[in-house]
Amino acid sequence: MNSSLIFGAGLAAGLVAAAQAQAAEPSPAGTVDEVVVTARRLDAARAAIQPDLGASSYTISAAAVANLPGGANTPLNQVVLQAPGVTQDSFGQLHVRGDHANLQYRLNGVILPEGLSVFGQTLSPRLADSVELITGALPAQYGLRTAGVVNITTKSGQFHNGGEVSLYGGSHGTVQPSFEAAGASGPTSFFASGSYLENKLGIESPDGRSTPHHDRTKQIQAFGYLDHILDAESRVSLIAGVSDQKFQIPQAVGVHAADQGYRTPAGDPGVVGGLSDYASENLNQNQRETTGYAIASYLRDAGPVTLQVSAFVRYSRLTFDPDPVGDLLFTGVAQRARKSDLAAGLQAEGVYKLTDAHTLRGGLIVQADRSKSDTVSQVFALDPVTGAQAGPPISVADASRRNARTYSVYIQDEWRPFEPLTINYGLRYDQVENFRNEHQVSPRVNVVWRATATTTAHAGYARYFTPSPFELIASPSIAKFVGTSAEPPNPDANTAPFAERSDYYDLGAEQRLGPFTLGVDAYLRQVKNLLDEGQFGAPIILTPFNYRDGRVKGVEFTANYVQGPFTAYGNFAISKAQGRNIVSSQFNFDPDELAYIATHYIPLDHDQRYTGSAGATWRWGATRASFDLLYGSGLRADGATPNGGKVPAYTVVNLGLAHSFGETDPVELRLDVINAFDKRYLIRDGSGVGVGQPQWGARRGVFVGISKRFG
Repeated sequence: MNSSLIFGAGLAAGLVAAAQAQAAEPSPAGTVDEVVVTARRLDAARAAIQPDLGASSYTISAAAVANLPGGANTPLNQVVLQAPGVTQDSFGQLHVRGDHANLQYRLNGVILPEGLSVFGQTLSPRLADSVELITGALPAQYGLRTAGVVNITTKSGQFHNGGEVSLYGGSHGTVQPSFEAAGASGPTSFFASGSYLENKLGIESPDGRSTPHHDRTKQIQAFGYLDHILDAESRVSLIAGVSDQKFQIPQAVGVHAADQGYRTPAGDPGVVGGLSDYASENLNQNQRETTGYAIASYLRDAGPVTLQVSAFVRYSRLTFDPDPVGDLLFTGVAQRARKSDLAAGLQAEGVYKLTDAHTLRGGLIVQADRSKSDTVSQVFALDPVTGAQAGPPISVADASRRNARTYSVYIQDEWRPFEPLTINYGLRYDQVENFRNEHQVSPRVNVVWRATATTTAHAGYARYFTPSPFELIASPSIAKFVGTSAEPPNPDANTAPFAERSDYYDLGAEQRLGPFTLGVDAYLRQVKNLLDEGQFGAPIILTPFNYRDGRVKGVEFTANYVQGPFTAYGNFAISKAQGRNIVSSQFNFDPDELAYIATHYIPLDHDQRYTGSAGATWRWGATRASFDLLYGSGLRADGATPNGGKVPAYTVVNLGLAHSFGETDPVELRLDVINAFDKRYLIRDGSGVGVGQPQWGARRGVFVGISKRFG
């Protein structure tokens, strides 16, 4: 039996037993209700530090996650896809309102720094009491990553006493045991969760097969939350988590290097040890992504002042092991990569209720990063005159160490001049020191008008400053590959990426009509140095680049229905995202492509004109039936011009059925059918600016699960 399964089962059993024992221990008389009330008040005080006044907010509760086909076994990115304006991409990427990535994740309001993760999901929905996506014209407390803020409120032992063990599996060789455990003893509580996942569909299929060749993954996730109420006004808490994820890199079957492999400038195939051909199904590439993080917080709520101070740290490591022969014959480079990043920082924020009409908020965030990269690449040396291969493959070693620092400070005022109207205005200052030293003062203003008890309108403006991601290729590395098979298309042009600067306008309204809630939201973003990312290197690591000019606009429609045992939702978004004139990381692009884009707006590769999501849940007694669907009109592909075409539209429907047995410590059985109609659809066709090989969406999968509650 797999040792990870044994370890996971033992850990789950131990924590559940501890939760049961702690739950059975009586707390001091008369303190339980008081502690729970204090915990809820402190949670409310924490939330009041970072309100989303005037922004667009979409919240998915733990109950809503459980209702999804797949429930808490659903990856976090698939949960967020149910929110309006969110587009799916390959490698589990998300695009919110026409932006590439640019998402900030927070745990209980505290920033989780970015890490080196491409395929894997560091966070699991099972740790979340709620998942909130905040977009639009964000208040001043949100910055740097501004396409959307994914704020996860974690579960707590004060409100989720007991535990659960679960086993889930089915198609694609999926096996996923998991556990949750929670408990409280007086003012101290804890929550822990963990899971192990193994299947044969770690990354999207490159050829549309239901179970691709060479696509196994093994993933471990663990999370813990501990808090202690010091007194009626203060609390300390600790968050810690880890993920370790291994991926085989799948390849299309039946492709030969002799036909579609690397060719020297002289037109000849590469030769390694006398071999010039290699079958794609024999390629053996592997990537591993490991992340650990921790957050320690102190919260104090005293009268008109609430303060939270948090320290955070995240370490991530990515390793890529190539096929030493096959990669050379197919691509001209076989690169072994070891990359890591350590980020740590301090976040101090507070709120002061000055008068009934004015509430002041302010904060300071400081973060430092240390990045390391070590690569060894096998390449072909090329004859400078003929362009033919010059001898056997050679090794090119490269190592780099980089540091970055970020400083942010903000202040804002929530002003209520009269009852239906709220104006939230403020200033934010950000300074970044990495490949460039850049800074910006960013004004923000939001207006919320509650016209009636059922009608709300909002409008907002935000100036945004978004530094480039930290993982990029420096010019000394490029110089080492000149004259080899790994020489980039444009080696003499390599401007370091710039920070993106944009003006964001947002206007929306929400109307409740009985059990219905309807919403509409329109936005416009005018951008200088628009950031995008592409896959250019040998390991599957994305490289940032800038368009000098960008323009993004769209409108979103939302609808929710809640009536007794039936709930339903539907979202539809229209978006258009364009860029012109690539002005950084130009070495990755063909000169002719650069020349065209320099004078023409083109769609961004992640631009999808129409996006939709919908779902419904119906409960009768202990039985629950649900469905959800995703619609996409198709991401961009090359046509007559760069990104001038698109892949075909698709609709994917998922179905779920669950039944609980027993009222005390129930057992739940569930059946899920993902992609119920076995839609075979492309996410990427392998063309487009900065796009790698084709990726197809997951085919039909049938999964069953059993879970047992304790306590």
